[in-house]
Amino acid sequence: MAKSLLDSVMTICLRRGILFPTAEVYGGLAGFYDFGPVGTRLRNNLIRLWRQHFIESQDFVYEMSGTTLLPAPVFKASGHLDHFTDPSAECPRGHITRIDQLIEEKLKIQAEGKSNTELSEIVRKGKLRCPVCGDFLGDVKSFGLMFGTSVGGERRQAFLRPETAQNIFLAFKRIQTATRSKLPLGVAQIGKSYRNEISPRQSVVRVREFGQMEIEYFINPDNLNECPLFSDLKNVQLPIVTQKVQQEAAEKESTEYSTKLVTVEEAFNKGIVPNQWMACILGNEMKFIPQLGIPKEVIRFRHMRPEETPHYSGGNFDLEIKLSIGWKEVIGNAYRRDHDLQAHMKESQKDLSIDIEGTKVIPHVIEPSFGIERLLYCILEHTYRPKDESRGWTWFQFPLHLAPYEAVFLPLLQRPELEEIARQLYEKSRLLNLSVLYDERGRIGRRYARADEIGIPFAVTIDPQTLEDNTATLRSRDTAEQIRHQLEDIPSLLQERKQRKGF
Repeated sequence: MAKSLLDSVMTICLRRGILFPTAEVYGGLAGFYDFGPVGTRLRNNLIRLWRQHFIESQDFVYEMSGTTLLPAPVFKASGHLDHFTDPSAECPRGHITRIDQLIEEKLKIQAEGKSNTELSEIVRKGKLRCPVCGDFLGDVKSFGLMFGTSVGGERRQAFLRPETAQNIFLAFKRIQTATRSKLPLGVAQIGKSYRNEISPRQSVVRVREFGQMEIEYFINPDNLNECPLFSDLKNVQLPIVTQKVQQEAAEKESTEYSTKLVTVEEAFNKGIVPNQWMACILGNEMKFIPQLGIPKEVIRFRHMRPEETPHYSGGNFDLEIKLSIGWKEVIGNAYRRDHDLQAHMKESQKDLSIDIEGTKVIPHVIEPSFGIERLLYCILEHTYRPKDESRGWTWFQFPLHLAPYEAVFLPLLQRPELEEIARQLYEKSRLLNLSVLYDERGRIGRRYARADEIGIPFAVTIDPQTLEDNTATLRSRDTAEQIRHQLEDIPSLLQERKQRKGF
């Protein structure tokens, strides 16, 4: 049986230390993954590029870093304690199954928004069984998704955060005061979140511990149609799946959706998005994602259906990417209005409004939330290249600004004079702040394969001709073409390519 694309990608990830199951020697822990040396570099590069694009390019966005453990009242106010659940059912042998996923997979019925009673009836009529043991499933119940604990001698109840957003809402007033900012104000955060998924699966696509890159844009509700980014983004094209298209597909019992291609300006003017700020946020994401090696053709913004959208929301748009395992949400864009600040004001009895010309204003919030692991998997799948007649190994075609290393230095033979030159070039390149590797072990073809498998764009080979004319070959990962260059030019050539291809 042929390997799935997911299995092929994960095979390289495991072999090359990109990512692997946590506590693997003890059988692992479902829904948890560690990043190895190559994966950590790849992850760090993604975060760096995100910072450059969404934080450092905008003078009204600041970054914070909050704790991952928060007291219970935070989640009482946010609604997570009462509503952050998934529908589940248990079989007589104690196996718990997430029911909405099972219904959609087995019966091809849309389960989102249905009550537990309605889901129980679907399970009964559809004669669904436990996917682990095949036994009958009981009634559908709500399964809480937060990890709880107690803190200190007082045994105060606390939870690992299920999203990074709540830290930002709690810190909003202090950050606004400290930075002396006016609205609009963006507060960004990169960090870990935790969700006790019933059925983690599909590698890092659905996990229990994951990284998020989030921004909360705090906006004067009177200025939601006055985004400072609009003139730069108005002509960016957005592939949008409207609610109407989804409703028509549901009536035909289909999950195939057509996209409507509109510019940011058209999306705003035609009322496809709730305000100009949301249109610009989607446009900025559409500029960012293709630079990660993900084709525009596999990106869409799906306007979430009413039954999927929280009651307080003014409109949610998920950026989804098409994978071999289907369309997957990678970025959630939510117009949260003033719900969160109002809820925390009520629960904490603290004033989180700000003064604008003598009037107290509670900002509205629009939130783009990126899932780091999901986005990384999308990059891995869309830059994966299978072996063919010209190259007898699989490899990754990462964009240069995302690759874990810019180059690898390879002495062709195990001869001291060749190794010394390769080492010298390697050290000179490091002094230019290039991320480089040195590899002297194994046949040269195998070393090229190792470099290609972790997506290194260039390989520099030192061979006997180097001793004669002071040149070395620069091999391109993408074309396998090799061109000789003077030794002293190679570090600067690599640096030039890095700067030219950067964001």
